[in-house]
Formats: sequence, C-alpha cells, structure tokens
Amino acid sequence: MRLKSQLDRRRFLGLFGVGAAVPCLALGTAANPTFRHAGELLLFVGTYTSGGSKSEGIYIFKLDTREGTIFPHKVIGGVEEPSFLALDTDRKFLYAVNETLDYQGKKSGAVSSFSVDRKSGSLTFLNKQPSMGGAPCHLSVSRDGKFVLVANYIGGNVAVLPVRKDGSLGEALDLEQHSGSGPDKSRQEAAHAHSVSLDQNDRFAFVNDLGIDRVMIYEFDAKGGSLTPNSSHPYYQTKSGAGPRHFTFHPTATLAFVINELDMTISSLRYDRSKGALKEIQTVSTIPVGFSGENTCADIHVTPNGRFLYGSNRGHDSLAAFRIDSSTGRMDLIGHYSTKGKTPRNFCIDPTGAFLLVANQRSDSIVTFAIDPGSGELCQIGNIVTVPSPVCLKLI
Repeated sequence: MRLKSQLDRRRFLGLFGVGAAVPCLALGTAANPTFRHAGELLLFVGTYTSGGSKSEGIYIFKLDTREGTIFPHKVIGGVEEPSFLALDTDRKFLYAVNETLDYQGKKSGAVSSFSVDRKSGSLTFLNKQPSMGGAPCHLSVSRDGKFVLVANYIGGNVAVLPVRKDGSLGEALDLEQHSGSGPDKSRQEAAHAHSVSLDQNDRFAFVNDLGIDRVMIYEFDAKGGSLTPNSSHPYYQTKSGAGPRHFTFHPTATLAFVINELDMTISSLRYDRSKGALKEIQTVSTIPVGFSGENTCADIHVTPNGRFLYGSNRGHDSLAAFRIDSSTGRMDLIGHYSTKGKTPRNFCIDPTGAFLLVANQRSDSIVTFAIDPGSGELCQIGNIVTVPSPVCLKLI
C-alpha cells in the first residue's frame, strides 16, 4: 500500500466543467479521419498496482494509426508500482520505476529493466536495482543507452544507474541529494525530486524539485555516469510555491519549458546550451480565467514540429494547449480541452505529431485525440479504453 503522503499528492477534489474538445469536422478532418502514416504503434502503460486499482503491472496496447483506435495486446504482470516508464533511443529496452518506499529492507524504491520484442509486442524482465531513494517517480535514459537517471520523490534526490550490454541495470554509480523546503508546508516540507531530464547532447541534467522550487542543473559525465552541480548555474529558481514538476525541451529552438504543479503555471525558458543555463521568458496559467476549483498540474509535451505545447490539469481535468513562437519563446493560448476522464496524469504525442493520448488515472481510462496540424486544436477520436490506474504512456 502507498503511504498517505503518496496518496495525498495525487488526491484531487472538486470536479468542475471543462471546455469540450473541438469536433473533428471543425478541424477540417473527417469524422473518422485516416492519416497518412497508417499502421500500428505499440503503447506501453505504466500503472499503480496498489490502492485497490486491481492493476497487474505494465499494460501493452496497439494503436491503429488509421483511426486512432486502441486495442488490448498483453499484460506484463507482477511488476510492482510501475508508475513511470522510459525507453532507450533504439527502443530495445524499457525501464520502469517501482514507486515504493521500501525495497530490500531499505528506504528506497527500485528500477526494473525489460527487453522489448517489437515483433511480438512483448517485454521480458531483466533485473531490478534500488533507486537509492523512496518513491521514485520519473526516469530518463541517456542518448547512448548507457545510463538511467532516476528521480526519487520522497528521497529528494537523483541517482544514476549504469546499463549493461544486455540492457540490465547495475548498482547506482552516483547520488545527488537535495535539501531545503518551500512555503507550502503540506507539499514542500522537504526536497521532492519529481523529474530528471537530459539535454539533447547529454551534457546537462535538469532535475525539477517540487519541494524547493528549483530546477537543479548538473553537468553530466556521459562516460563515467556522474553528476556534478553546474558550477556557473547550479539551478533555476521558480516562483515561490510554484512546485516545478516536469520539464521538456523544444525540438529545434534553444527553449525549454517547465510545468509547475502547485501554482498551475507553465514557464518558457531560454536555454544556453554551452553553459546549461536557463532564463525565464514567460509564465502563463494552465487554467481558464474564472476557474476556482482545486487543481494541480502534471505533464508537459511539445509536438515534434515544435509548434504546439500541451500541459495536463488534474481537477479541471483538461489539457491546456498553447502555440509556441519559436523565435521569441512566447506562448499563446489555443484553448482548454476536456480529457474525457478524471485526473489526467501523463500523456504522450506520437512521433508524427498526429495523435495525443491521455492517461486518466482516477477514471481508469486512456483517450486518444487528433491534433490539428494547422491550429493545434484537439478532437477526441477512436475508442476510450479501460486500464486500471494508468499513469504513464509510451508509444513506439
């Protein structure tokens, strides 16, 4: 069972009205649109296996890219709390956090490794290693596939684990501990590392720490797997009480974006690739004007062409959509779109930028949306599938 502290940070009250997704016909597509990149993609779903969700582990579906329909494929059972997933660049291996507070008698979660058989659409368990901190909630894989970096929420730290040639994990090589607190005494009583992201060249690692309102910046040794605080720019300071949660880069411009869970905002940042420095350009709200219900933010993604950005709202149960000016880094609101479920956690965008899939944790559902390539507007297509307590979605 997850402890109350873990449950509290995911409990969202007060469900209020949300703008509906734009009808497909209004976006200039057919009611059952057919896309140029027809075929199938594998969808891996990380879940919570405790708390009465009846989840068995990692669920695998197939996405029909002709109509956006999702079909059940396989279930990889016996995986404890695989809430967040990551794939290596070659899509040969999948890594899952085991978001627990205790592992092998120590105050730690774990990270599990799997080999991916893309032909059969299955996973084979390889091994598991301690994450070196409680409640690991996010992980990333280096571009060369040699290291996995994991953020531990309760531990308030980030660890680096080596990847062996067969994709299995070795014991942690490095651990960076955060300290401090923030103004929200219920959520920011201590450091809470919530995500870890490497830049495009694996030179710098960025760790969003919700508890101390900082994006910690580390120099990453891609040969030895060590983290060193960035000497000239050790962190980016968010607004007090913002609670930075997830982080992403623009695919082509020198821009980065951070979604702040507690004050429900997204900040666009200018990124200096040579120094690993971040500088704020703009901060916008993720919720509509006049909304007064309870809400927190979760995930953030930019489309592959860099034109649009989306962030998820839990409570308002919506996706906030923005248009990006890649030259200035400024964001313009497109609209808010109901996720057709409760408590949207992570979501993903397919490699072509045609589809956006959302995991609605508290309504046990995954919903597919078509992205209008001209406007960035969303319309719900295909079927809504049921899966217990979905948290993280990965497409290949």
